Formats: sequence, C-alpha cells, structure tokens
Amino acid sequence: MTKVPLLDVAGVLGWLRREPLAEVIASLATQLEADFRTWERFEKLARVAAHSQSGVIELMPISNGTEYAFKYVNGHPSNPLKQLQTVTAFGVLADVGTGYPVFAAEMTVLTALRTAATSAVAARYLARPDSKVMAFIGAGSQAEFQAVALRTELGVNSIRVWDVDPAAIKKFVQNARGLGFEVTVAPSAAAATHGADLITTCTADKQKAIVLTDENVTPGVHLNAIGGDCPGKTELDPAILDRASVFVEFEPQTRVEGEIQSKPESFEVTELWRVITSAAPGRSSDDQITLFDSVGFAIEDYSALVYARNQVAGTELVTWLDLVASPADPKDLFSFVIGAELLPVDDQTFRRY
Repeated sequence: MTKVPLLDVAGVLGWLRREPLAEVIASLATQLEADFRTWERFEKLARVAAHSQSGVIELMPISNGTEYAFKYVNGHPSNPLKQLQTVTAFGVLADVGTGYPVFAAEMTVLTALRTAATSAVAARYLARPDSKVMAFIGAGSQAEFQAVALRTELGVNSIRVWDVDPAAIKKFVQNARGLGFEVTVAPSAAAATHGADLITTCTADKQKAIVLTDENVTPGVHLNAIGGDCPGKTELDPAILDRASVFVEFEPQTRVEGEIQSKPESFEVTELWRVITSAAPGRSSDDQITLFDSVGFAIEDYSALVYARNQVAGTELVTWLDLVASPADPKDLFSFVIGAELLPVDDQTFRRY
C-alpha cells in the first residue's frame, strides 16, 4: 500500500500547542522569503475560481519542476450565519517525477499562518522600521494572526481596532489582550488609523466597499490590504492607490482580484519578489506610502505545505491516508479491483494468426 502522510486538524493543533505561534510564523516567513527568491523557477498560474452568489471556490496550483502543490479553498462571507467558517481549505504536495501525492494537510489554519507570514515579509521590506502603532480595519479570523506576525517582525505592540461587528471586536480584544497587546477599540475607521504607522484591512464581505478613505492615510504609512481577494471585492478608496507605491504578489492574478482591479492595465505595480531579490526598490523614504495589495498566491501555499511537512515529519502528529490505489502489478488494476484469483493464461493465447 502507498499511503500519504496527512497533517489533519488535530495534528495542526497539536503542533501549534507545542511550538510558540510567533516562532512558527517567523520561521514560515523565512521559508516564504526563500521561496520568493526562487520565484522564476516556479510555473505560475492564477487561481481557478468558481464564483456564485454565495461565494467562491478556488483551486490554487503551482510547481517548481520538482514538487507540485495545490490548495482547495472557499470564501463564503455569509457562512458565519450558518455557524460555518467563511474560509476553509486543504492542500496537497506531489512529486513531479512520479505524480504521486507525498503530503496532504488541512489548510484552514495553515492559510491563516501563511497569510500572516506573507504580511510580515512585506512589512520587512516596505514598512518603516520605527513603526509603533498598527490599526486593524476588520477584526475577523485573520486579525490575531496578522497582529502576531507584525509584532514579531517589527516589535509593534499597540493596536487600534475597528469593525462593524461588535462581536468580532469583542473576540479580537479578548484574544489580543491575552497575547499581551495594548488594544484600543476605535469608534470608526478614521479614529483607528489616525496616527497609525501600519494599517491592515481584512474585511470579508464580497463587494466593492470603501472601508478606508484617502484622508485616513497619512505619509509614511504602510498598508497591508488583505481582504480584497476576488473580482468585485475591494476595501480601499481608489485614490489611496494613486498616492501609494503598490506592491503585489502575482500581477496577472492581482489585476483581476486585488485593489488594483479598479485601475487600468497601465497602472504601475511591483511584484514583491523583485523587492526581495533587490531587482526593484521597496520603501525609499520615510514619507512614502507603501501598499501591499495582497490577494494570496499559490507560492505561499507551497511554502506552507513544505514548511509544515518538514516540521512534523516522523512525529506522532502525522496520520496516514490510504489515498493511492497500489496493485501488486502496476499494470493490472483490474485484478486489484475484483480481488479474485485469475486462471493463468498460456503464452500461446497471444500467438499471432
């Protein structure tokens, strides 16, 4: 039998309860940065999306010629009304040489980790290193992970938060204060962002919205815009983009899904990997407004799967999935299926007439 190692939900939780979350995110950020440095080796494709009135279901594939990865992920903003999560996911790593899967994992939690780690990498290159205050517009499932990532990267411990949902704010405040953050609940987005050095927008509604207006963004700010991630879904006043230096993951995908979907093809952006490899500048002055228009890209899922596999390999956290049929004779799947003894066939049966 060929069984596939599986990091299931219990395995992920067991892993994260034995390793400090900040260390996991920091190490994952290191893995991400290393993979971004090999960007040109990857065969890249914008995710394949099936949209409906309820949400979206997506496949996110990528390969570097040695390993292939994909993630299945959904985004359904009304799910919490049904006591379901907005986003769920799972992913697979495969060996390019054989096509066989070599690792599978839940990716609802892993996606939150890799999204936070990606924001940390972006902040490393684009935010002012003397940043002191971060603002969150949106206090949903991503917010705490983002806060841990930015504190780990930049040492920022002061948070201002605003959300239209009081329950989300209550949840975030409880969790963030439990992690040692100084948290101020703001009465509006404008109040949350006033004087902030870092702004993260992470709302969930599938619509073109303006949760952050141009006057809320002052010189020197770095924005991680992570909520707009599909056609027809944005968070920022388009005027902000005109004042900012805009950085993206994979431009062809972000043109369709990101904040820049409101802009013409001629609108200039820089892919983040070019900054990481010094092929393009990142932040060039303290007054510059930098914007990471992040929609999530498959290379990040590849990094998360590789990192998770390496961390849990050989431990009791891994279970085994009987996913691939393995007949004794790889050319005789039929006998494997019927499970019966077959009479031997004399070679003369196949003689030519």
